[in-house]
Amino acid sequence: MIENHDSEDNPGPEPTSPAADGPVPQSPAPAAEPAPVTPSPVERVAALEIEKAECKDRMLRIAAEFDNFKKRTRKDIAEHETRAREAVLRDFLEIADNLERAIGSWKEGGEQDIKSVQNGVELVLRLFKSKLDRYSVTAVDAQGQPFDPRVHDAISQSPSAEATPGTVLRELQKGYRVGERLLRPAVVVVAVAPPAPKSAAGKSDGSDAQTAQSSAGGVDIDLTGDDEQPSKGDKPS
Repeated sequence: MIENHDSEDNPGPEPTSPAADGPVPQSPAPAAEPAPVTPSPVERVAALEIEKAECKDRMLRIAAEFDNFKKRTRKDIAEHETRAREAVLRDFLEIADNLERAIGSWKEGGEQDIKSVQNGVELVLRLFKSKLDRYSVTAVDAQGQPFDPRVHDAISQSPSAEATPGTVLRELQKGYRVGERLLRPAVVVVAVAPPAPKSAAGKSDGSDAQTAQSSAGGVDIDLTGDDEQPSKGDKPS
């Protein structure tokens, strides 16, 4: 049997590299970027017109939205004010109901039932004050306090020996605050110092005249304002 040694002795043709066969193909060079095209004046004007139309449309939309926002805000404010008034009036309707009951009880009982009417009115007043406290409404302290034009409204002055001048002598109408804000000033009468007695006034006038005479060196000074005096030789006409 004959062995085939050709595959071992003659392995066959060796693979050839591409360089041996011929030159290596090079990659194509990148194409040059085209020069920017300058738009013509007509094209620029057309582009600006489109941009202007877009800005105008955007501004019109913003203006419409803002107008709708203002309308909604005014509507909400009016609704809140109405609800606040309704809440306050609903509380004070209870006071009106109690006053009507007190008047009806007085008419039914006649003059003999005055005490019960008084008790009913006092009850309504306490209820009214409790409603004011609920809304942070407090009374302004005025009686006997120094006059404060920020919270007091003086309509007159009255001399008083007991009260300190410049203080509130009488409170004619209560003032109220809502929180820290003044709701209504208190109407008051302010005390002033009483006038001096007439005897003391006359005595003071005499002492003033003596002081003026002594200061003039013993020369009489006419306090009446008559400068011309008749001499000894002249007779009065």
